[in-house]
Amino acid sequence: MYLYVLGVVVFYFLYRWVREMPRVPDKGAKHVYVTGCDSGFGNMLACHLDSLGFSVIAGCFTEKGEEELQKRCSGRMTTMHLNVRSQESIAKVAAKIKDKVGERGLWAVVNNAGVGTPSAPWDWLSFEDYKGMMEVNMDGVVAVTLSVLQLIKKSRGRVVNVASVFGRLSPCGGAYCISKYGVESFTDSLRLNMKPFGVKVCAIEPGFFRTAITAYEAHWQSTSRVWEKMPQEVRDDYGHDYLQKIEPVLKGVPGMADPDLMKVVHCMEHAVAAVSPRTRYSPGWDAKLFWLPLSYMPSCFADYLLNYSNIRPAKAVK
Repeated sequence: MYLYVLGVVVFYFLYRWVREMPRVPDKGAKHVYVTGCDSGFGNMLACHLDSLGFSVIAGCFTEKGEEELQKRCSGRMTTMHLNVRSQESIAKVAAKIKDKVGERGLWAVVNNAGVGTPSAPWDWLSFEDYKGMMEVNMDGVVAVTLSVLQLIKKSRGRVVNVASVFGRLSPCGGAYCISKYGVESFTDSLRLNMKPFGVKVCAIEPGFFRTAITAYEAHWQSTSRVWEKMPQEVRDDYGHDYLQKIEPVLKGVPGMADPDLMKVVHCMEHAVAAVSPRTRYSPGWDAKLFWLPLSYMPSCFADYLLNYSNIRPAKAVK
């Protein structure tokens, strides 16, 4: 019996490996639109796809990001200024892409742009803190996708959305987890809607990786700013030294993060370039062995585990 089960498992993974190997032909004629290319995953993906022969359209928020990509990549690389918070900017880039790709359509859009701060307990935050992150991480994904969806339908191409393992669990306050849950839902519904048109829709759910989102400096500055502006009565609930107590925790986050960003980039590339991409990718051993299994556990168990090492507020109920 055990050998039979083992044989089925081995056959399944062998079949999946063989099925996922073929890549799409004629890469030079396929345009791929990637957002958030100033740094991190987006920057590395744009360079990687360019090296594979794709015609990459890289959306950058800064001129510096555009200039660096143009220096590092081939003449196929096209960079455009993109602010995913601005409908005008999104529409302007979409119009340029339409002119560029013509009747061939756009092969893929990779919604990578995102921010990770402010993340803090909910009673520290204001609605503006929530709104600002949702504009980038959730609204931006939807707006960019809808702006080029007809072009992707023309080519029977791909929509690749970067979510997170925090789209399965919510271990921290703030809009980050909410936005990633939203990206998961948008991806699922879009995948069903686009299937009749031959468009494939994929989600990337990375674990902890060493990017700007997990950087200590950004989180410390953001957390300090939120702490300083919140009402005194909220600070009293947590204790005057609470900020100092959580600083070592924030410093430890980058050490837990995987420095090999290519694990994520290879998943993104497979979603774009494979003939048969997966519906979901979960790069990182922490995603596969901890976060995803934990998301299927009973809530009481997950809550206990996630709260176990949390620093308790001064007025926490005993």
